Amino acid sequence: MDPARVPSLLVVIGPTASGKSAVALELARRVGAEILCVDSMTVYRGMDIGTAKPTPQEQREVRHHLLDIIDPDSEFTVARFVEMADAAIADAKRRGVPLVATGGTPLYYKALFHGLFDGPPANWELRQKIAQMGNEQMHARLREVDPSAAERIHLNDTKRLIRALEVYELTGRPISSYQTEWSSGELRHEATFVGLNWEKPLLNRRINARVLAMIEQGWVDEVRGLLERYPVLSQTASKATGYAQLIDYVRGNTSLDRAVEQIKIATRQLAQKQMKWFRRFENVRWLTADRTPAAIVDEILQFVSKRLVDCQ
Repeated sequence: MDPARVPSLLVVIGPTASGKSAVALELARRVGAEILCVDSMTVYRGMDIGTAKPTPQEQREVRHHLLDIIDPDSEFTVARFVEMADAAIADAKRRGVPLVATGGTPLYYKALFHGLFDGPPANWELRQKIAQMGNEQMHARLREVDPSAAERIHLNDTKRLIRALEVYELTGRPISSYQTEWSSGELRHEATFVGLNWEKPLLNRRINARVLAMIEQGWVDEVRGLLERYPVLSQTASKATGYAQLIDYVRGNTSLDRAVEQIKIATRQLAQKQMKWFRRFENVRWLTADRTPAAIVDEILQFVSKRLVDCQ
């Protein structure tokens, strides 16, 4: 397809293990695009296997933006991501090169296309204090101060419970009031969105198989090497799905078999949370994902061509 007839920004979303990276690569190859990584974990150097980064060969073949840009002992904020992603999008437009945006962090997409949630910065001391309450008490407290947020945030979603209570404690305002303001308005960047849809049982099997494959590829040794180079990882990096469990194993706090099973469970839970976010995104063309990347890209390009014709 003629790159000049391709939207300047194509977005491929989907849960972890859905195959979106393979689809994005195939799409980029076909239309001469570059890839914008929208992921809070692939920004970290050295965290390769567990984040399913593209191989060195794939990176040589297709230019990737916002990949391997920070050491894992450093924090990386949503604001920094938006700043760097905006710059990459502007640069690609100047060069006349389309971008395919893909990755697994819904909050990054939300901030990039709708703007930053203007809440207070993280207060780690307060977060630790809130976390000591336990999930049931946190959820009960949230129902008191922000019933709207309590309806949306699941009892087991510890991270979001802590953040919601943190915002309330720091500002006196419920987080839902900020989010209502945040979600209004037009998109910051014009884009065409496609999503990869899997039946839950099939996706769960893919997740389980991928976890085992990552272990066979040397994920444990990768984690050992990370801890040797960076004895203290950042708050975000240390809690990355899979890495947190393997860090426990490397430090002798659990067995490998138990760590692997916990990773499978945590990854399946992550996929569910991602899809809850992604389902709220508007104007997404959802595609059946149980096909080859080439077949999916064929449908994407047909969809793009039809939209071009309809707009003429």
